[in-house]
Amino acid sequence: MKKSVLWLMALVAAVALFAFAGTIVAQGEATSPAVQKVFDFVKSCNYYFLATTEGDQPRVRPFSSFVIYEGKIYFQTGKVKNVSKQILANPKIEICAYNGQGAWIRIQAVATEDDRVAAKQHMLDAFPELKTMYSADDGNTQVFYLKDATATYSSMGGEGWTEKF
Repeated sequence: MKKSVLWLMALVAAVALFAFAGTIVAQGEATSPAVQKVFDFVKSCNYYFLATTEGDQPRVRPFSSFVIYEGKIYFQTGKVKNVSKQILANPKIEICAYNGQGAWIRIQAVATEDDRVAAKQHMLDAFPELKTMYSADDGNTQVFYLKDATATYSSMGGEGWTEKF
């Protein structure tokens, strides 16, 4: 193969790797070891369940959008969705992810909206499949970061740990 084709293939692979990992952080921002540890476990599960409340009724649904931006863990939804309305009414959420091998994590946090276009664009760049439904400036794309979070890891083997961030 020509060197230019090989170089282009290497560049595409590197970009895909960073997008899949979702760990691209803004310049000058460090990610704490606790945030990275929690993020890595949730990403290894491929998807997680996000719980909110609607009045006195819990609501749970699967999500996959999960990135680190400026040292914080973010997720994405649309402002027209019920999950958005539920979070705005009560920002206390819980996330649960199971790795299929006997280990899981629960994260209690306050979902804090970040309305900056740069934060939304970062999410969309990490999850290009979302770009068929959303754009950073469409008035619908909504991103939240986890604030005052406590993550509790447990396993069938009895191991466990807790991280606060």
